[in-house]
Amino acid sequence: MAVYLVNLSISDLLYTITLPVWIELALKRPLGSLCSLVAVIMHNSFYVGSGLLCCISVDRYLALVYPLRFHRVREVRTAALVSIAVWALEIAIHIILLDHTGALQAFSSRNLCEEQIPMTQEVADLTLTRVTLGFLVPTFIMTFCFQQIMQSLRRSTSILTEERRKVGLLLFFLLLTYIVAFLPYQIVMLLRAILEPGTCIWGASLRDPYLVTVATTTINSTLDPIIYCLISESAQREIRNAVEKCRGVFVKKKWTKNNGIESVS
Repeated sequence: MAVYLVNLSISDLLYTITLPVWIELALKRPLGSLCSLVAVIMHNSFYVGSGLLCCISVDRYLALVYPLRFHRVREVRTAALVSIAVWALEIAIHIILLDHTGALQAFSSRNLCEEQIPMTQEVADLTLTRVTLGFLVPTFIMTFCFQQIMQSLRRSTSILTEERRKVGLLLFFLLLTYIVAFLPYQIVMLLRAILEPGTCIWGASLRDPYLVTVATTTINSTLDPIIYCLISESAQREIRNAVEKCRGVFVKKKWTKNNGIESVS
């Protein structure tokens, strides 16, 4: 799972650094050619993250529901190849979809993150494809894995109650965070794809909700590491050690400062 987490961290980092550009866009400031590049990074990272979360859910599903089978599927080498495949597949699909809408041919001269209002029918079709493949399918896979894992944990007598609770909490909070972070954005995009083509009124009405929900999707990138740290005992130990070291340095500096003042006096 560490391989998937490293890739997820890279994806989350790439996605989060695009937020300042969207803030500039919301303030209606010119961004130039940088906008197209940022839009591609944002969408690729967004859907790569969804794919990697699915991989993590499937990995936990195979480990807990079928612990004596599928060992090769859960090897580090396999995880690395799957991660590469997720990145490559998303990039390839994104290029195909951009080519379908004509945006790829005008990439250098077109600002892809400056949404055209109203949305064209080609972009609406692209949006529906993204909502289906990039959100609904991953949500279904993660929900299925979560439900199967919880059933397996309830039936198992060899796993301690505390361990069952930790695994259940981890998967539940990951799924909940994913849905809370991405569902508002996907609903807005779905409404835009259905209502907006050829209608300026809906385009203007949904612009602000669109910009707000783009920002709220970063909640997932922010909370995922926190959830893993709070659930993992090793991460908790590292956090405690770091806090104790910082506290020791602070106390030492304070003692040295006070002692120095007393010596001068």
